[in-house]
Amino acid sequence: MYRNFRMVSYVVFGRGCFNQTKDIMGQQRDKEKSDMVYLVDDVFKGAEFGGSIPLQGDDMLIWVNVDDEPKTKLVDALVEQIKGAMDKNPAGIVGVGGGSAMDLSKAVSVMMTNEGSSAEYQGYDLPKNPSLYHAAIPTLSGTGAEVSRTCVLTGPEKKLGINSDYSVFDQIILDPELIRGAPDEQRFYTGMDCYIHCIESLEGTFLNEFSKSYGQKSLELCREVFLNKRTEESEDKLMMASYCGGMSIAYSQVGVCHALSYGLAYVLGTHHGIGNAIVFDYLDEFYPEGVKEFRIMLDKAGVELPRGLCANLTEEQFEKMINVSLAMELLWENALGKDWKKIMTREKAREMFERM
Repeated sequence: MYRNFRMVSYVVFGRGCFNQTKDIMGQQRDKEKSDMVYLVDDVFKGAEFGGSIPLQGDDMLIWVNVDDEPKTKLVDALVEQIKGAMDKNPAGIVGVGGGSAMDLSKAVSVMMTNEGSSAEYQGYDLPKNPSLYHAAIPTLSGTGAEVSRTCVLTGPEKKLGINSDYSVFDQIILDPELIRGAPDEQRFYTGMDCYIHCIESLEGTFLNEFSKSYGQKSLELCREVFLNKRTEESEDKLMMASYCGGMSIAYSQVGVCHALSYGLAYVLGTHHGIGNAIVFDYLDEFYPEGVKEFRIMLDKAGVELPRGLCANLTEEQFEKMINVSLAMELLWENALGKDWKKIMTREKAREMFERM
């Protein structure tokens, strides 16, 4: 069976297109459901951009802190907050920020219409009811969260996304001007998430021409952005690299790096982009050419990776890290084939983490 996956329904792209947000959201308002909820990264609180969110009527603006990656308990708290403030569901949820803010908005939109805790929906195709209308306005590019069906969450037992067609955004507003002010190091790490997506997708066993076409274009754009001098078009290219990279893994998967970084993040709280970069630097065995090029990008960006993260881990922490990573079976199968368990044993995974 071929996958019949859902894609984002509407996309607007271009410098300054954020100014169309009011009109776009207005199309979703009616007499019964007229309010929108904006979940906005609190880095913009008090900033000029934060004050430009086009609130109307009784719209809610909730500042979300993403210093730590999204947790199921935060999703549950946000749902409770919204339901407590409104006597009926809003017209939609709008996520404004990087991958974490977008993932939060996906998860909240799903949980507004499904009972229980978001931890119960960590997995594939578990929500029973369609989500609320939800839109994304990225202020960072690289994760592909704007087009993927996954909202990655850390729960009490695991780090795993709500992976559902109901998670996919109904609308994305891609304004390259919004990512221009991102700190250089954060821009690099988020961009490397995109680059690594492409390497893992293009070298995976699940690859087909659909994934290959998007992946190759995304990789080309990543190289233009991170191997060359920054230009006026760099943000446009990075934003489209993220979009294409996300589309590439929609019909494929990521691989070794993402699987190991999930374990790293669960135990140490390492953010997704920097976690992927840390792990990828040790994967010459699996992606030799990609790692070589990554190190050139690292040098050009003047970024130094954290070292020694796993130096003082307890036995219990190592075991949890390995458990979380090896649970990502689709990623391992894409990377190493159906017999992946013979290659990536617990001992091998332990040795990989010990090097970090």
